[in-house]
Formats: sequence, structure tokens, C-alpha cells
Amino acid sequence: MALDPRAYAPYPTPEEYILDWTDRIWADAGIGAIPGMYVDDVIVRGAYGTSIGVDPVVRGSLAKKSAFPDRIGVGEDVVWEERGESRFISYHRVLHTGGQGEVWSYGAPTGHSAVSRNLPVCLIEDGLIVEEWVARDEWAVVAGLGHDPIAVAAAARVVLPEGGLFARPAPTDPVTEGESGPRPDTHRSEAEFVRDLFNTIYGARRFDQVSSFYGRDSILHTSRHNTVTRQRGIQNDALRFLAPFPDAVVEVRDIAVHSSPERGLRASVLWRLAGTYSGLPLYGPVTGQPVEIMGMSQFEIRGGKVTAEYRVFVEVAVLAQIISQRRLLGD
Repeated sequence: MALDPRAYAPYPTPEEYILDWTDRIWADAGIGAIPGMYVDDVIVRGAYGTSIGVDPVVRGSLAKKSAFPDRIGVGEDVVWEERGESRFISYHRVLHTGGQGEVWSYGAPTGHSAVSRNLPVCLIEDGLIVEEWVARDEWAVVAGLGHDPIAVAAAARVVLPEGGLFARPAPTDPVTEGESGPRPDTHRSEAEFVRDLFNTIYGARRFDQVSSFYGRDSILHTSRHNTVTRQRGIQNDALRFLAPFPDAVVEVRDIAVHSSPERGLRASVLWRLAGTYSGLPLYGPVTGQPVEIMGMSQFEIRGGKVTAEYRVFVEVAVLAQIISQRRLLGD
């Protein structure tokens, strides 16, 4: 099914819709234009909780743009896929650079600059966002600006909605239907590939199978603006990622695949990790209490294997959950 142009009107392509709207709000400070981009009852799911309605989006954007007036975001890639006649899902990877101009929840400006990635996921229908999932590498921002991630996490408040960050059960098979609705039956084998990657490495703990999914010279860009290389580095990172939560269940919640002559084949995944902090004490003394992570991964795929992965999740929010539990336990 061809996507109806009214899905991204008045722009010529879905990519231009995403890139131009993002610049209008963040580069040009067109905060007042936000209601023209979202439905009134939009649902925005983030690591610290869920908001409903466009007013919280406007208020939050105004505050953040005021605190970071010169922070610049560059759209690295937009992976989109249709979800109906006039509906599509967009995974927009953004590289941010810049400093802090005014006081923020992190503290006063320090004069430092930070580099980080955001990966908002937007479900768009008839030119308006109806649901959004947002993750950013906040650890890289906080540390890069010269603040203490532990202190920031200790001051943060995570309010998980009833039923968790997604507030609904995981899709039965995201290859056919995910959080954003039924997928078209295009790029099915590629969608199965990334689903199987998660189910094999993270679900079955078959870290020895990294080489089945990643190429020899593959690169992973992950939280804290860290980069690891080659199959051994990716294997070690997967071990470290799960080790604090040894009983974790990792769910693939949504998949989008897109191919273009300019960028080749890319796939994006919206995922959830749920487990107890009962393993490697990466975030201080273990609590044995549940932790939930929402994240996004983008993959560049060549010759049937991943050549590059970009993984984004709010690690500061993970630490905030753990610190809050420690307080409740009286530790």
C-alpha cells in the first residue's frame, strides 16, 4: 500500500516532515507551532513517565529551549514505515551538541558542552502525531555538561504508569503488528532478522551468537556516548547491559524497516527491558527490586548483517529508579 501524501502534508516526503518540524521547533524556537504538529490528546511515553495532551509538550519544550538555547540537533537519519493509508511510524535519530544557557534540573550552567543522541519515535496520522515514545542519552548530556549523573538521578522522579512504561502487554509478534499497529508485509525477512537478534542475544542469552547477526567490523554507539567495535566489543557490551538485571525479559515492541538508494537498508526497534536489579552492582548496591527500561535501537544492515547500531535509552532514569528503591528499603 502506497502512503497517501496527506499523511505528511504539506511536505514532499515523510523525512522532510520530520526534519522540518524538528527544526521549526528546536532550531527556530517555534514553540507556539507545536499544537499544529500534535493531536490534542497525544500520548507521549518517556523514561520518567507518560503525559497526555499537547499542553505538557508545549510547556516542557519551552522550558528546555530556554535552558539550552544554543544546543543544536542534527538529523542523522529518519527510518519510517507506513502503518495504513495515511499513517506512518518514524524513528528519528538526532545528534545533539552544545551547552547549557540557564539553570535546569541538573543545576546551573557550567560552561561545558555535551554530545549526545536522541531517538524519538512518532506515530503520525493525517499529518499529526498521535503517539510518541522518547529516549535520549541523558547520561552523556549530564556528564558532558559537568554535572554529576548520580546526583541528577537522586533528584529525579520516575512515575511509571499502571502497567509499566507501555501500559499494555507486549505485542505477540512485532513483525506483523507492534505498538504502532499492523506492519506492511514488506521487508518481512529484515524485520524477522532484528526480532531474532533480540530474542537470541538478549532473550536466550546466546552471546556466542553475536557473529551471526553482526559483521566483523560492526560498530555500536550506545549510552554515555560510548562506542564499541567489532564482534567481541559488541558481545562484551551485551553482557554488561544484562548483567545488572540477570532475570530480565527484553521485549521487542515495534519494528520499522526502510531502504533507500542513498542510505541503504536500515531497521529500527522500540524495545523494553524489565527485570530486577539483582546482579552486577553497576549502579551501586543491588536492591532486588524491579527496574524497567524503554529504549530504541537503529541498525544499518549490509549483506545480511549489522554494520552499525545506535542504541538510545535514558540510563539516568534507570539509576533514578534504583536510588528511589534504595530509599524505600532504608539503605
